[in-house]
Amino acid sequence: MNWDDTTDTGADAERLVGAVADGEDQAVEAALRPKDLGEFIGQEKVREQLDLVLRAARARGATADHVLLSGAPGLGKTTLSMIIAAEMGAPIRITSGPAIQHAGDLAAILSSLQEGEVLFLDEIHRMSRPAEEMLYMAMEDFRVDVIVGKGPGATAIPLELPPFTLVGATTRAGLLPPPLRDRFGFTGHMEFYEPRELERVVHRSANLLDVEIDTAGAAEIAGRSRGTPRIANRLLRRVRDYAQVKADGLITREIAHAALAVYEVDERGLDRLDRAVLEALIKLFGGGPVGLSTLAVAVGEERETVEEVAEPFLVREGLLARTPRGRVATPAAWAHLGLTAPRGTGPGQQDLFGT
Repeated sequence: MNWDDTTDTGADAERLVGAVADGEDQAVEAALRPKDLGEFIGQEKVREQLDLVLRAARARGATADHVLLSGAPGLGKTTLSMIIAAEMGAPIRITSGPAIQHAGDLAAILSSLQEGEVLFLDEIHRMSRPAEEMLYMAMEDFRVDVIVGKGPGATAIPLELPPFTLVGATTRAGLLPPPLRDRFGFTGHMEFYEPRELERVVHRSANLLDVEIDTAGAAEIAGRSRGTPRIANRLLRRVRDYAQVKADGLITREIAHAALAVYEVDERGLDRLDRAVLEALIKLFGGGPVGLSTLAVAVGEERETVEEVAEPFLVREGLLARTPRGRVATPAAWAHLGLTAPRGTGPGQQDLFGT
């Protein structure tokens, strides 16, 4: 049970299967978050490696190395940052890259840190360049230079910082400059969850929320959760509502199936927008290739919404391919909609070379 990333990305925050946390998610997640690595479900490699880093730091009586966590929203980056602080017995300060627009903003935060404190910087790749350059020295030497005055008379006053641990989180690790990336002592990449792991997440959350659910009901919810614990917990709450109103409160496979049909989340986790993209691509354009702007107009959505909200999951599921000539529906997409794909459908060799 692991969640994170409170940054609003527009349309995705409004979807039942969106991985960005809304206000309700944030309130519920605070109660459901695991408190230590032993409770944390999934991410076995990252969890094992991080446990070694923290155990070694405690044995030395030293501050833990700086930690960089990357991965899609909703996989547990914020949760792990809180666990790091708890395991080290240290307080945690939480902020985000977009909130730090000037070097002075970062200097104010750093100068108020206590020794050993954990600073969690979400969406670290969106921090301003001047603040980023200040962070280099703070991470490496625990010192920042505060500039007083302007022009030729400006003076740099060195400010010593207490040892601290920076935990950076990013959904786009490729946007981090190498000098910043290299200053992290530990880097962990969060993977999408397997259905079996999500079943454990659903069972644990159901227990904490005092919801009755059987094994088949948990499996049904897990299978539609896009490999993301945050989505699994959101679907669980919606299915709980349905079970309380339409049934006796017990979530079975049949109840979960009926509830998610009401919310238009199908057996592969696709919602209305996802299916609209596939249906337009197949029924209006014969499976493609078709340009993104044309596809967006056909769906009645903005280009950015289709590209950034719908397409990543469809591509990951092998239902849609991006080619030089445009978007193409794969045979799996035709099958998912109950249609037979024409012979030769899909991104073939000629599409890859744009001929």
